[in-house]
Amino acid sequence: MSTFTMDADWLHWHQNPSKPRFQPPAGAVDAHCHVFGPGGKFPFAPERKYTPCDASKDQLWQLRDFLGFSRNVIVQATCHGADNRALVDTLNHSGGMARGVATVKRTITEQELQDLHQAGVRGVRFNFVKRLVDALPFDALGEIAAKIQPLGWHIVIYFEAVELPELFDFFTSLPTTVVVDHIGRPDVSKSVDGPEFGLFLKLLEEHPNFWSKVSCPERLSQQGPPSYSDVIPFARKVVETFPDRVLWGTDWPHPNMKSHMPDDGHLVDVIPHIAPTAELQHKLLIDNPMRLYWAD
Repeated sequence: MSTFTMDADWLHWHQNPSKPRFQPPAGAVDAHCHVFGPGGKFPFAPERKYTPCDASKDQLWQLRDFLGFSRNVIVQATCHGADNRALVDTLNHSGGMARGVATVKRTITEQELQDLHQAGVRGVRFNFVKRLVDALPFDALGEIAAKIQPLGWHIVIYFEAVELPELFDFFTSLPTTVVVDHIGRPDVSKSVDGPEFGLFLKLLEEHPNFWSKVSCPERLSQQGPPSYSDVIPFARKVVETFPDRVLWGTDWPHPNMKSHMPDDGHLVDVIPHIAPTAELQHKLLIDNPMRLYWAD
């Protein structure tokens, strides 16, 4: 059995979150969360750039129930690299109430992809945030995209807003549905009507295969908790402009947070500020994730 020592500056996920005032509609989906290990059972990748605390499937499901959600979409954590065993284990024990987004290498076989699909994986993630991963070359990512396309999977992309101009053409060449993590990580000190966020809106406007997660105000906010009010105009703009192509998730257990560890109840209470009507909330939390992840 492997043993791991959590990074000294790692912030542990909130162990006593508040009960949210906002009650999600029945059947709501937390469409972006992770599991870490447990490291003794599912070792962290040798090439990882951080060593987290454990965050197990049972702890995730306990939070799901406490917050009033019904389903989860679990995104492969970068600390596990392309070893998806912890993700698959969680999916296999979810009773069909979880789907997954994996990390794969260009060498993955058709049979391995089929096995992941059978477990509940419905997408892969391409991470371009250099402090988290060593990005694969575009040709390798293109090969992966071609391999997953017959399965009907989508691609999740994670990048910094300042990187969008240089990545725009590659992103728009991808042949699948593409889901952007965390509103494209805008600089919320700039105007929601400014050119930087305007390029992100153009990406969604001109390419109807692109979706966005309106998650992680805790990562983007300069104002901070509990309201994260400086992020709300950006997320709300995307929800109201593209209501059929948005997703929301907690990002539990909040990897690599440095400023603070968010209270997950407070994150849920942001939802009615970015999706102010019952119709928008239903699309964001139920219709859209069910269409993308539970279509089969």
